[in-house]
Amino acid sequence: MKVLITTDWYKPAINGVVTSVCNLREELQQRGHEVKILTLSRTAHSYEEEGVIYMGSVNAGYIYPGARLRVSPGRELYRGIIEWNPDIVHSQCEFSTFFMAKKIAEECKIPLVHTYHTVYEDYTHYFSPYKKWGRDMVQFLTRQISEKVDSMIAPSTKIETLLKDYGIHCPVSVIPSGIDLSKYDAQTRTDSRERIRRKYKMDRNTTVLLYVGRLAKEKNVEELLEYQQKVQESGTMLMIVGGGPYLETLRKKAAELGVTGSVIFTGMVSPAEVASYYPAGDLFVSASTSETQGLTYAEALAAGLPLLCRRDECLRAVVEEGKNGWQYRTEEEFLKDLKNWKEKEDDERRGMCSYAKQSAEIYSQKRFAGSMEQLYQRQIEEKQVEREKHLAKSRQYCILG
Repeated sequence: MKVLITTDWYKPAINGVVTSVCNLREELQQRGHEVKILTLSRTAHSYEEEGVIYMGSVNAGYIYPGARLRVSPGRELYRGIIEWNPDIVHSQCEFSTFFMAKKIAEECKIPLVHTYHTVYEDYTHYFSPYKKWGRDMVQFLTRQISEKVDSMIAPSTKIETLLKDYGIHCPVSVIPSGIDLSKYDAQTRTDSRERIRRKYKMDRNTTVLLYVGRLAKEKNVEELLEYQQKVQESGTMLMIVGGGPYLETLRKKAAELGVTGSVIFTGMVSPAEVASYYPAGDLFVSASTSETQGLTYAEALAAGLPLLCRRDECLRAVVEEGKNGWQYRTEEEFLKDLKNWKEKEDDERRGMCSYAKQSAEIYSQKRFAGSMEQLYQRQIEEKQVEREKHLAKSRQYCILG
């Protein structure tokens, strides 16, 4: 197949969308498919490089940090895509590149599928002064998009339920995004744990709560800082790996709470280095309820880290209480689960870590690409049947005429 993937976000940006797109492209290519990416340039200049088409764009950070809007038409590049004649278009974002995806699908008469990556109603503080207005706007726009695509992909049952509640007009398939599990598992057989702990002057016996991800308001990292205030005296450190628009706010919050000495902010870490940070932790922590799937949860499990995360629908089929982690609803539950971990014998902890690795298998990159491949083939076949029916009707009208 010839597969065109469209996305507003691409490297060097670091987020779940980029990870999903890169892993999908890599695995589809290994399966013998041709894959091109259509994304936004970091400047107003349009160009193509190594199968990635960059359309000129301008900064739209006033809408959302890091967002960009297409400005350059890139007509020659667009015509090149049409001449390449893809078999299917897979859209990953709802804004600039979605409209290009729709236009290409119409011109080539091919299916358009769309992955719904983001719970936008958790991001309304960026574009609406009132949450209800923002939510109503999100529902309306999501329904509009669903009318323009052949099917939607939900990374989790949480998103499937959300989309159905919005009243969308197309079929939905639940397909979790995949990661290269071996990359994270391999780190457990290196000296990464000792190296990272030495780098940040952490004792080998210190209990390290690890958070990895973009630092933004909707991630609710303040809650982790507040809990750290309660546990720092018991030899527990909180390591926050990542950067983002909320970093300085969180630094100030840590100072206000008096936890600066027991919280480590690593700042932005290169994608190549992120995997080496997971083994430095003992438990992976998150207080976010804005995740559609949460690829960092999968990465942590693949690295053998049990989860200690705020209860969320996207974790329903992932966390098995007391086996590969815990979900908490209150501060009391968080503290109880952490105490439970600390009181376990070494062999019990190793058992949980081993089970965490096993449970990460649902996020296999190969499994992800295989499911997408089947969906693509099904959509292409259905579109072909539609075309044949349309041609048959046209011939019938001609005969009658």
